[in-house]
Amino acid sequence: MIRNNKFSFLHLGLLCAALSMGVSCQENGVGDTNNPGPPRTSDVQVWLSTPDKSALFEKQENNPGFATTNSTHPLIEIDTNQTYQGIDGFGYTLTGGSAMHLNRMSAAARGALLQELFATTDNNIGVSYLRVSVGASDLDERPFSYNDLPAGETDPTLAHFSLDPDRENLLPVLKEILAINPEIKIMGSPWSPPAWMKTNNDTRGGSLKPEYYDVYAQYLVKYIQGMAAEGIRIDALTVQNEPLHPGNNPSLLMLPEEQAVFIKNHLGPAFRAANIDTKIVIYDHNADRPDYPITVLNDPEAKQYIDGSAFHLYGGSIDALSQVHNAHPDKNIYFTEQWIGAPGNFPQDLAWHTRELIIGATRNWSRTVLEWNLSSDPNLQPHTDRGGCDQCLGAVTIAGNNVTRNPAYYIIAHASKFVRPGSVRIASNMLNNLPNVAFKAPNGQKVLIVLNNSGTQQSFNIQTGDKVVTTSLTGGAVGTYVWE
Repeated sequence: MIRNNKFSFLHLGLLCAALSMGVSCQENGVGDTNNPGPPRTSDVQVWLSTPDKSALFEKQENNPGFATTNSTHPLIEIDTNQTYQGIDGFGYTLTGGSAMHLNRMSAAARGALLQELFATTDNNIGVSYLRVSVGASDLDERPFSYNDLPAGETDPTLAHFSLDPDRENLLPVLKEILAINPEIKIMGSPWSPPAWMKTNNDTRGGSLKPEYYDVYAQYLVKYIQGMAAEGIRIDALTVQNEPLHPGNNPSLLMLPEEQAVFIKNHLGPAFRAANIDTKIVIYDHNADRPDYPITVLNDPEAKQYIDGSAFHLYGGSIDALSQVHNAHPDKNIYFTEQWIGAPGNFPQDLAWHTRELIIGATRNWSRTVLEWNLSSDPNLQPHTDRGGCDQCLGAVTIAGNNVTRNPAYYIIAHASKFVRPGSVRIASNMLNNLPNVAFKAPNGQKVLIVLNNSGTQQSFNIQTGDKVVTTSLTGGAVGTYVWE
């Protein structure tokens, strides 16, 4: 259990404290010391977060039990026989800045935090998916690639390619994470090719010169191979982070027709020739342009190399993910980035990100939900100049060895701990003010994540088969319900 940014176990036995925290005590005599009543089987684990932070992904002691009778409350009905997409994981982007903050902690403090984040046992949250930048992102100290050259020079044979910029911080932290969770999946995303490959010879903006399409494909091959040589498997690669946002630093403008040509004639064949099985994922930008990935996937020569499409939600509606799925149901959907602006607004962030991403993205076929980014420092450093994000709040704030857990930490925890990789989304009906999503985990457990999207306490029933449990959430609270 996680409470007030520390692990501790809270005993909720007196005066139905579980009800005040947002979970119904049921009629089990809790708080009546003279007549405690018969023991009740705690069939359902409940993990709770409330907007006032009185509970922060906190395991409840008074768990509701299944019965065979129903009440008049609204009903969330789970159908384990109706299945949807598989789940690859929930997590964050491990930016270069995030890795720097972690690497500067003492070995003991860093080890404890990484265990808390990535281990799957006890009071750890089991983050199961990470995104990293190929070269710098805008949350590095400076823009860089793995083949930077003096102005006017080129290197078409990539003789100077090197992962050295990542050796100080990113690679050591990734290796420590992999030692804790060897099965974690890692997605790479480039913000920009080397500047000498671009039309404007700059890290910011510009387009990839057509004469360097083959060279850049080989650059990405070398990245995958170089990471593998370090013991780091890149499971998936997005072709370009935010290809319609050339104002970031680094960044690149890549129109859908250009992305299709790059994949079908260069990147796909290069991966095939090198026997690379890393998934190629397109788009990696906002939900307001579903036409972009559909355009790329409509090219059959490009489509043969593509695993799926990735999305952010700084624009558009989350149901656009289903538009792309419906147009190409044989291809996967990923949700790869959403920031929380500093200093954070816990009630609003908890509700919005749970409703739109944890629930919304997965109900619209996404295999992942990733928040941006893993860690920041109290000054929201580092970030690049000329466009780097100066208000991006990490899931944790690291100040020396001191750690503050921010909204994204708890938002991801509500899914990552129990909706393990290999889980499958199962059917559940949506209710007014009770958005929800259900999964069946590889261990057979069923997991239901519910948001009370109203301002008042709401009682409701959860039904699976012929069994019903009655529970409640305070206004704005999120509950993760787990049962066998």
